[in-house]
Amino acid sequence: MKEIILLKLGELVLKGLNRHNFEEQLMSNARRRLKLYGDFKVYSKQSITYVEPKNEECDMDRAFEAMRKTFGANHVCRCFPCEKDKDAMLSGIQNFLREELAAAGTFKVECKRSDKTFPLNSIQLAQYLGGELDERYPHLTAEMHHPDLTVYVEVRDTAAYIHGTPVPGAGGLPVGMAGRAVSLLSGGIDSPVASWMMAKRGLELEMVHFFSYPYTSQEAKEKVLELARLLTPWTGRLTVHVVPFTAIQEELRRSCPEELFTILMRRFMMRISAEVAKRCGAGALVTGESLGQVASQTMTAMECTGAVTDLPIFRPVVGMDKDEIVRIARYIGTFETSILPYEDCCTVFTPKHPRLKPTVEECLRAEEGLDVEGLVKAAADGIERVHIPVKRED
Repeated sequence: MKEIILLKLGELVLKGLNRHNFEEQLMSNARRRLKLYGDFKVYSKQSITYVEPKNEECDMDRAFEAMRKTFGANHVCRCFPCEKDKDAMLSGIQNFLREELAAAGTFKVECKRSDKTFPLNSIQLAQYLGGELDERYPHLTAEMHHPDLTVYVEVRDTAAYIHGTPVPGAGGLPVGMAGRAVSLLSGGIDSPVASWMMAKRGLELEMVHFFSYPYTSQEAKEKVLELARLLTPWTGRLTVHVVPFTAIQEELRRSCPEELFTILMRRFMMRISAEVAKRCGAGALVTGESLGQVASQTMTAMECTGAVTDLPIFRPVVGMDKDEIVRIARYIGTFETSILPYEDCCTVFTPKHPRLKPTVEECLRAEEGLDVEGLVKAAADGIERVHIPVKRED
């Protein structure tokens, strides 16, 4: 029997009558990711999702890494299935965990018996396998609390499964289970992290980026598209809606008070993002705002920007400090790209003294002379859509 991959579910096992919907979505997402690495069979039984290669051409190393980044699985492990016979299990342990057994100084065996027809219970099976390993490997010492190696044996319906310590998976909920949202993606550190966090809660994302050529460069745009590419191993394929934003910024500079420029710009961003959401069937917006980080992210400023739309606005990093956000950015692989020194539209025409506590009323007064609907429609109609597929990781 060939080596396979097990996805161990976390939060999903707590679901009720709709649990099978979550498992189906996880399997669908896994199959889509695995196509890059060969022909795999994916199915679920007893709160476990199984990934079996159908032939020798399957790239198990890359498939395993892809499954580690698939939301919905709390732990992932490579394992060896064998016959439900204690001697076959012992042989499987010796062969599949050969290197781990040689490197360890202490060990223990943990068994789980889901198939209650198997003649030995979990404790009896662990005692047998542990005793045999202790005799065959003189350098190993049994240690029940903090062993170098834990050998796991799971006796299930169709086979016994042998593996070492499972690796943490991405956790969360399968992408697509919570609906669709539009995420505002800048070139900074925060918005990719916010997007990742909401994808982890099961949201399928459409990305919006505001591009102010010639004030922002083509390199700045490519930086944002690269951030989207770095997110796809976690989120699945993405579409980036690149919004032409120059005309709006120039109109705001001509017609509005300088100290309100940033907050008015953000209000237009939210309006345009809401229009994108309407056109692509999304039900919420996602931003990377962190309370008090900059002038446009005070409580009153966020009230002003949120007032232009009835859609829910998710701000997952709102209560996090920069160190926490950076830690996640490093983990998901976006940090080094985020800090590349290319400007984004938020740095264009930045006021010297932005208003820290604007009100909705003064924003409305400042916008009275603007053709708000016309500006939003022109920007939305001029969107360039860039489709970002999930690429094979080499």
